[in-house]
Amino acid sequence: MRRVVLGSASESRLAVLRAAGVEPEVVVSGVDEDAVEAGSVRELVEALAVGKARAVAERVAGEALVIGCDSLLEFEGRGLGKPESAEQAVEWWERRRGRSGTLHTGHCVIDTGSGRQVSAVGETSVRFGNPTDAEVRAYAASGEPLWAAGGFTIDGKGGWFMDGIEGDAGNVLGLSLPVLRKLLGELGISPNELWAR
Repeated sequence: MRRVVLGSASESRLAVLRAAGVEPEVVVSGVDEDAVEAGSVRELVEALAVGKARAVAERVAGEALVIGCDSLLEFEGRGLGKPESAEQAVEWWERRRGRSGTLHTGHCVIDTGSGRQVSAVGETSVRFGNPTDAEVRAYAASGEPLWAAGGFTIDGKGGWFMDGIEGDAGNVLGLSLPVLRKLLGELGISPNELWAR
């Protein structure tokens, strides 16, 4: 079994990996996300994922596969991360009722043993429902939107207010197993090499 380090504090990403048989170490990158710029939302999430993976890889002793990820919702041409307040979460939900956006998740894997690095972006289309004003306020007050890219989840309370997705659900949770499998393949690694025994 290969050693895996997840460079993220995201409980959702950790849960995706654990459900897939991987028990990673968790090391938070500490990367200043506001200091990173790119020409598009897609380019930004990839740059952030690479930056996080590199920051963690520099601090990890010994050989490991370091996974860095970052997610943003592209809506009305803007990349939305986590809302800064419940009020902002309410504002975002009011604007996107009945509309769609694209959840972009950047993935980067660094093999510290070989020094090789690979990265890619997963994209999933999300369709928002039409919650009432009271439902939007209650959801924002729950605190859940404040820790999720775009201010919503599909696997928690936010799932009540989504009409559907097109693409990989794991990508919306913050880590796409199909994207990760592709990246591991580029490094000559099979997913079963990561499974906890």
